[in-house]
Amino acid sequence: MGTTRTPVVFIHGLWLHAESWKNWIEFFRQAGYEPIAPPWPGIPATVTEARAHPEGIAGRGITEVSDHYAQIIRSLDAKPIVVGHSFGGLIAQNLLARGLAAAAIAIDAAPIKGVLPLPLSALRVAFVALKNPANNRRAVSLTAQEFRYGFANAVSAEEAADLYQRWTIPAPGRPLFQAAFANLNPYAASRVDTATAARGPLLLIAGEKDHTVPPVISKATLQQYRRSPAVTDLIEIPGRGHSLTIDSGWRVVADTALTWLRRHSLS
Repeated sequence: MGTTRTPVVFIHGLWLHAESWKNWIEFFRQAGYEPIAPPWPGIPATVTEARAHPEGIAGRGITEVSDHYAQIIRSLDAKPIVVGHSFGGLIAQNLLARGLAAAAIAIDAAPIKGVLPLPLSALRVAFVALKNPANNRRAVSLTAQEFRYGFANAVSAEEAADLYQRWTIPAPGRPLFQAAFANLNPYAASRVDTATAARGPLLLIAGEKDHTVPPVISKATLQQYRRSPAVTDLIEIPGRGHSLTIDSGWRVVADTALTWLRRHSLS
């Protein structure tokens, strides 16, 4: 009789398609897990389709996306490990705090409610959507130059152009509005129960050169968990930008995640 594999759910963030996790899926499958990478609700199955039909994702917010993944998780045979990037990292924390995941890894995670630092580079990236209030209900695309600054500042211009062509899709502006005004809203969609002891381990991974989610945001996120006795770790990876899950150095990040999981007997 074969051993049941631990499921892993990968959650992408804004402007990247779920297909961008394909290297991670193969890597985790070879490591003995059962990985899946479902797209956000309203996003078609391929990059090409997602670019052609941005209306499906327009107006989707953090709660709707979190509930979408919660429904997927409830259909699995066991509690999964949840791995999220950017807003996917925020959603991973939400799911972990709700008791739906055995553990979570949040990579360059968007700020949860309570995180106060707002570096200029992060504001510049968010302003792509925030500059027009109508974007709260629209899908917003990045230009190649905006992607280079926000995601791919730590790789070559050639690699940045390739990543942009391969993986970028329109994204809803709504999560950026929700995160931007979260600390003024007691019922903010980005709130997470950071004090609970009844959750699995959490790893925050920060890229040293990330413009979209600079390490100061990840460090402030860690501080939000100071009242919880549950395991909460932070690892900063030198020389990496926001594209760290999809660029040529993805394997270093994946190895870091896998090593941490094994250290906590999460396999």
